[in-house]
Amino acid sequence: MALIFIRTAIIFLTLLLCMRLMGKSQIGEMQPFEFVITMLIAELACIPMADSSIPLMYGIISVVTIFILHQVVWLMDLWFKPMKTIICGKPSLVITRDGVDSYQLRKNNLDVSDLIESMRVAGYFNLDDVYYGLYEANGSFSALEREQKTNSLPVLVIDNGRVDKTNLKISGITQESLQKFLKERKVRPRQVLVMTVDGNGRVYFQKKGKPYSIERIEVGEQW
Repeated sequence: MALIFIRTAIIFLTLLLCMRLMGKSQIGEMQPFEFVITMLIAELACIPMADSSIPLMYGIISVVTIFILHQVVWLMDLWFKPMKTIICGKPSLVITRDGVDSYQLRKNNLDVSDLIESMRVAGYFNLDDVYYGLYEANGSFSALEREQKTNSLPVLVIDNGRVDKTNLKISGITQESLQKFLKERKVRPRQVLVMTVDGNGRVYFQKKGKPYSIERIEVGEQW
């Protein structure tokens, strides 16, 4: 038992030293390659700690090797700027002044509901609460917010051509009212990228490949 304690302490001190040398990004929001490195280090450190038959030096050498690779990538990023884009990717502008950019969402394996969830986490509850919104290379959401934001909570009624019947019921909008709304704009559900409705009947409406518009619709009392 004493041997396991000593081996664990040595691995812990080695990891602590390497993580400190790697910089603050390792304990903040990580880039993809930093996340991979952290996972590898955790796995490599567990093996010699749990199995005393494995020489302790194997674990230490593995951890130090990962640290050296991290430093090599960091230096390449300093000397060759395109390397950062190749390894970590680049920010994706998913909301512009025209509305949601469906191409950028698909490129990042996201849909409108994922975008709305990220916005809520960041403190924005309406798609038009921001002028621009983007996903950083590390996956976090950043935005240039409007001076005056709306003060109501919308629900997603149409997401990439699919009508959400549950949210439609929550909003108090009947199928007939929705069909009438779409017919007046000469559009079918499958042509709509996103449509949200809040409790005041305020609609964020965007056709695929078109700029968004703010509309009005009658909502039920339950909403």
